[in-house]
Amino acid sequence: MFEYAGIGGLIVLALNIWAIVSIVGSGTTNGSKVLWILLVLILPIIGFVIWFVAGPKSARASV
Repeated sequence: MFEYAGIGGLIVLALNIWAIVSIVGSGTTNGSKVLWILLVLILPIIGFVIWFVAGPKSARASV
């Protein structure tokens, strides 16, 4: 049962890393990037969902 918790943690970690990389690559201001990254780091699951819905998209995705 505990091995599933480890897998879930790895999935959340991978999604948060993906979100942070996308935030850094976005075209927004540095202050906005810092706030989004802090949100994702402090609230890993909720922050990721909020970023996914309303956060800045990477510069590559908007082309």
